[in-house]
Amino acid sequence: MNVLKAHLRITITTLLARGASQHEIAQRTGVDRKTIRRYARAALTAGANAPMVATGPEAMATEMPPPRPPGDDALEPAALVPHRVKSGPTTSACAPHRTWIEAQVALGRNAVSVFQDLVGQHGFTHQYNSVKRFVATLKARAPERFDVLEFPPGEEAQVDYGQGAPTRTASGKYQRPILFVMTLKYSGKSFRKVVWKTSQAVWAQLHEEAFRSFGGCCRYVVLDNLKEGVVRPDWYEPGLNPVYAAVLAHYGVVADPCRVRDPNRKGTVEAAIQHTQSTALKGRTFETLEAQNAWLVEWEARWASPRIHGRKKRQVSELYREEQPHLLPLPLEGFRYFTQGVRTVDDAGLVQIEGAYYAAGEAALASVVTVRVYAHAIEILDRTGAVLRRHQKALRKGAFVMAESDRLFNPSRQTARILARAAQIGPQTAALAQVLFARLGRPGQRALYGLASLPRTYARVDIEAVCARLLAADCVSYTAIKTALARRAEDARAAADAAPLTQSGPGIRAPLEYQTFWDQHAADEASMTPAGASA
Repeated sequence: MNVLKAHLRITITTLLARGASQHEIAQRTGVDRKTIRRYARAALTAGANAPMVATGPEAMATEMPPPRPPGDDALEPAALVPHRVKSGPTTSACAPHRTWIEAQVALGRNAVSVFQDLVGQHGFTHQYNSVKRFVATLKARAPERFDVLEFPPGEEAQVDYGQGAPTRTASGKYQRPILFVMTLKYSGKSFRKVVWKTSQAVWAQLHEEAFRSFGGCCRYVVLDNLKEGVVRPDWYEPGLNPVYAAVLAHYGVVADPCRVRDPNRKGTVEAAIQHTQSTALKGRTFETLEAQNAWLVEWEARWASPRIHGRKKRQVSELYREEQPHLLPLPLEGFRYFTQGVRTVDDAGLVQIEGAYYAAGEAALASVVTVRVYAHAIEILDRTGAVLRRHQKALRKGAFVMAESDRLFNPSRQTARILARAAQIGPQTAALAQVLFARLGRPGQRALYGLASLPRTYARVDIEAVCARLLAADCVSYTAIKTALARRAEDARAAADAAPLTQSGPGIRAPLEYQTFWDQHAADEASMTPAGASA
């Protein structure tokens, strides 16, 4: 409830006691009607007998019109206003219908709808105010109790966004920028900065600036479920945005998102934002964003840090000096920021990023991969987060960026591989291949393919001998090499065929065996001839 000055409270109480309407009181005192309504409700709850406007089926017939309120010069102190003395506890007219009313209130119905049904269905003859007071007592709840969260030094920081002071934009108008605040839980030391726009990258960069400002990192950072930090709110496994998660991993910090609709978990930073808005920025305007950030730094050093902490009763700067040695050390290098997305591998094994094409390595065709775009580099990752390829960022659109190992067969790219195969045969063959390609250029790759395939048919020694002889004669062509090798092979076969005859050997019988065979054959013929037959 808004706290009014004493003379306004007395005036409102007096006019309510005399039956003035809330509209008339607001006109005479300048106090908002909502505030007057709260004071009237508080008076009812406390048992005040200030007459209120009642509504009901017989209200107009039974009530006397209230007297006009007195003028300003005739107002009397509230202490002089006569009050009726209560004779004792009274029973509400709604008590006989208590069970039914409790059931309706449990359904979320308000006092007006309950009063209307009581009149229409249960023959209720009393006024609406009776129902309103009775429903208010049913809805009254005990105050909620909150735990005091305590953490050791360097354990936790809390972050959130708020609104900064009005600042002039480029168009000349004043707008409120976004206020980022990170507060260390133990000491209450805060980092504050205003920005015009926010994004996943800006949210992560502000965290990094806060860590650098504190001179170290906390172990956990508590945030709510804003989209810049949490892309999938879930109490059990919340999904962080990839840039933010990578920044926290780089600094060794773990994110701890609050439960949805539970801002009390990060009450420290909520209080820090309210303190900044109501004390440092209230009633101020700035011409530039830089001027507001400079004022926040000055205000933090001059007023916020030396102040006595409201609950711990010690200076924030003193608590921060105790906490700073417990913060995690900062890495030597800052985080390399990137934007992350997904791409589909095309039928050439490439992904398109910002108009250029990059090889995806071992990723299957038509599969989905994750890409990270840095300032001067590209990373392609698989589903597990393993890096498949790293490429330098292309300088123009339409460029193809791939390593030689990622290229498929293409005659215009095979020269080095073919020359390497020729060099495996021997130095003379390698020298002849270099001369052959130098003279014929890319069409000479066909001859190089034939030269590299000669070891399938001919011995490497023969190939080396022929290449040496042709190089010496400056007769460099694949046809000459093939002809020379064929002739060399034919000469070798001819030399093998011209071997001398021999009269003995393992496969040759002795001449005596042949003589015995023929003598035996002649004797057999003579015995078979009849007597007296002529020869």
